[in-house]
Amino acid sequence: MLSLGGGAVTTPGVRAALAGHTVVYLEISAAEGVRRTGGSTVRPLLAGPDRAEKYRALMSERVPLYRRVATMRINTNRRNPGAVVRTIVTRLENPPVQKQPQKQQPQLSRAAKRRRRRPPWRRGPGAQSSSETPGGTPAAGTEPKSIPTQRPWPLATRSVMMTDPVIVEVKVDRPYPVIIGTGLLGELGNTLEGRHKVAILHQPVLTQTAEAVRQHLADKGIEAHRIEIPDAEAGKELPVVGFIWEVLGRIGIGRKDAVVSLGGGAATDVAGFAAATWLRGVDIVHVPTTLLGMVDAAVGGKTGINTDAGKNLVGAFHQPAAVLVDLATLETLPRNEIIAGMAEIVKAGFIADPVILDLIEADPEAALDPTGTVLPELIRRAIAVKAEVVAADEKESGLREILNYGHTLAHAIERRERYKWRHGAAVSVGLVFAAELGRLAGRLDDETADRHRSVLTALGLPVSYDGDALPQLMDYMAGDKKNRSGVLRFVVLDGLAKPGRLEGPDPSLLGGRYAEVARA
Repeated sequence: MLSLGGGAVTTPGVRAALAGHTVVYLEISAAEGVRRTGGSTVRPLLAGPDRAEKYRALMSERVPLYRRVATMRINTNRRNPGAVVRTIVTRLENPPVQKQPQKQQPQLSRAAKRRRRRPPWRRGPGAQSSSETPGGTPAAGTEPKSIPTQRPWPLATRSVMMTDPVIVEVKVDRPYPVIIGTGLLGELGNTLEGRHKVAILHQPVLTQTAEAVRQHLADKGIEAHRIEIPDAEAGKELPVVGFIWEVLGRIGIGRKDAVVSLGGGAATDVAGFAAATWLRGVDIVHVPTTLLGMVDAAVGGKTGINTDAGKNLVGAFHQPAAVLVDLATLETLPRNEIIAGMAEIVKAGFIADPVILDLIEADPEAALDPTGTVLPELIRRAIAVKAEVVAADEKESGLREILNYGHTLAHAIERRERYKWRHGAAVSVGLVFAAELGRLAGRLDDETADRHRSVLTALGLPVSYDGDALPQLMDYMAGDKKNRSGVLRFVVLDGLAKPGRLEGPDPSLLGGRYAEVARA
């Protein structure tokens, strides 16, 4: 193991010698670097006045070289040496799976390129798609302006190589696979083999994708129909479910047929509920296209819709026949959508798999990169956590409640915001609140409690909410489905990866801890 000086990589010969070796770049912000070197008298390049300006100029020259030679980047801002060492060891012991290189494509003429870019269903005459849409459109403003909806992702036209998928098995009474990879459209056809009819429930932005799926299934002899549902939480309402039931009856979906959900967590919830209730249960295959859907909603069999009484209070447990997590969909996902989905991944790290937190802290930017190797590993680990918990407690009679860590306050925030806040943003605030509850109750150490805020902040997630909202939030939390006999129950931590419960906390305790997440 060699420790190089800061200027070593400015020499071409050194950079050449490092090629092919593991090179760890200990990243640091300019402000932190200036703070650390403030008392040093042995740094001639920083000597004299304007020390901070000299440091920034030096880093502007060197950082591109550091990043060029590094095979591993570790964020060290305000972290002690022991924590940094643990992160490095974790990364060395758990290297991310490298993506397979794509094959070299032949050069095409401009006309051929235009033809290739056109979706296959627009290249010539063919059967018209079978589609249904509900009356009206989703209410305006249900999507925050800062988080736009997903761009279309035409499955059938992506020139992406199918990689060897990773399979996480959910070992419930009827076990099913969660298949993680890229280019998984063929797997959907294999999963639905033997079905006569399939209903594809999708959100408006995924119409092209849904049509590609429909055509793919038709090519395999399966009669497929598209059913469009409203975006986001607007789709999780009883009138929408009634519309779905009506269409399922009209197209003749029977017990040996299936439903496919295509979209984010809301689409998964409502499609799963419709499948659970139609003919007292038909099979469903989830194809989540958002990060939140992949790591949370699609796995575990929880389905539900919203009512005036609260979120997801009407629903059923209905495990899917399979879940297909196609990582290529993340490349069309807006960055803010990926950030929001990370809250559920962070939750999995705190309740069961601390390696998740180490990977995020090592390089938060890499954790958000849908084209990199860190995010797929985080997804796999988060899904594995949920699969293990669900296998041990399928119907949420006890252990499964730990998956609601941070969700008691989160659901109250969502309800107060009329579901215009992203679920992940609300969960992020809820996680900090739950950590503060654990700290004040004497059950969680300061380091782990503080780590919640630092990890979530590094990812760009919110850690505070309206300071005047507590009375209304308390009313909403009183109706939380985890409560028993009117007693508030929270999931808290007794240490890292040691979830427990806090029942009937004193209202003053809640008020005191809410002050830690309240903003003026």
